Amino acid sequence: MLTAITTGVAVAAAASLAGMHTMVPWSQLYGRNFNGLAAGSRRLALTFDDGPNDPHTLRLLEVLERHGARATFFLLGKYVAERPEIARAVVDGRHAVGNHSWDHPNLIFATGAELRRQIERTQRVIEEATGVRPALFRPPFGGRRPGTFAVARRYGLTPVMWRISSYDWEAASVAQIVERVARQVRGGEVILLHDGGHLTMGTDRRLTVEATDEFVRRYKAEGYEFVTVPEMMSE
Repeated sequence: MLTAITTGVAVAAAASLAGMHTMVPWSQLYGRNFNGLAAGSRRLALTFDDGPNDPHTLRLLEVLERHGARATFFLLGKYVAERPEIARAVVDGRHAVGNHSWDHPNLIFATGAELRRQIERTQRVIEEATGVRPALFRPPFGGRRPGTFAVARRYGLTPVMWRISSYDWEAASVAQIVERVARQVRGGEVILLHDGGHLTMGTDRRLTVEATDEFVRRYKAEGYEFVTVPEMMSE
């Protein structure tokens, strides 16, 4: 009886651990992904999800240009179809773009056919809008299961996660976003921020824009370089 109970507890614990890894951004259990360089690098990669978003993506582009910083934007296909000119502005600003699905489903629950549809539609619309075929993929919510990244790789996409989250979607102030990021920086991180919101075009990201301005200014003064994910991966 005791052995059966012990075995049951072990199985439940293993299932819980496996479930946790579907959402842990730096976990490699369900497929290799890039989330940064070894600590101590003087490079940082800002990544922005859920755009293009009017007007905040354009405001972020202004901030990044002012500081000579480059970033990576993981775009939703439905918004690229709605505002292709903003997606073009991202590429024209020499930033990298990635595939973030068509309409932001949790891919843990997606069928294989749905996953392929999400990727294919978004690849097509981004390439049509910008002339660039994305080579990066980030799953919505960071959610994946065994096989998700293998499918992405068949489309020539490298899965990209993150090591620092700003939690900017729930922040109450600019200072809160900046400090959440700052206390985790060791160098070499991929940092998660949001220029849009997956529920609607026009999501207010003023705090993220201002926090990005402050964050880039602070860390450039300390000798850090802000690069795209492909630039970081090349190192």
